[in-house]
Amino acid sequence: MLSSNSIVSRSWFMLLSLLALAMAASQAIAQSTIIVNGETLAAETVSILEQAYQTRLKPGRYWYDPVSGLWGAEKGPATGQIHPGMKLEGPLKADASGGGTGVFFNGRELHPQDVAALYQITGAVIPGRYWINAMGVGGVEGSAAGFDLRALAAQRGGKSWSHSGPGGHTGSDGKCLYYFDPKSGSSVMTGDCN
Repeated sequence: MLSSNSIVSRSWFMLLSLLALAMAASQAIAQSTIIVNGETLAAETVSILEQAYQTRLKPGRYWYDPVSGLWGAEKGPATGQIHPGMKLEGPLKADASGGGTGVFFNGRELHPQDVAALYQITGAVIPGRYWINAMGVGGVEGSAAGFDLRALAAQRGGKSWSHSGPGGHTGSDGKCLYYFDPKSGSSVMTGDCN
């Protein structure tokens, strides 16, 4: 016959074992989750994106700008560009890239590395709120187009430049602008990149 202490001990052991299993399952789910703009992507959406881009998506937290197609790790700079206009989870938030620069594109306050890359192209960056499309054409919010980043890069007279930082590498040969993220292997190029 089992003593009441033995029954209580076994009950606690079973309860602790179940709790440990639940925590392990929760961690496994969290480690395989892809969050975009603060919301978890549906498994079907992940599958469609992986097929379309012929790459496996890494679990993590990301932001996506549906107007420009730019994306990056949450609180980080732009890492790449995918097709604009996709209906991914959640709206783009102002602080998606961490901010602190006073320069907003499509509602997202740019990361300091984004501003540094923009400065390399334009020679000056004025804090404010701007819109930009997938072709690099943009303007002040609520107004017509006022700049074309591809044309500005070409106007630099073929001057090449590059910048490397903890978030990756960006540069231009004067005609083609590129960004490369060595961690993910992702890159984006715009302009005359023949």
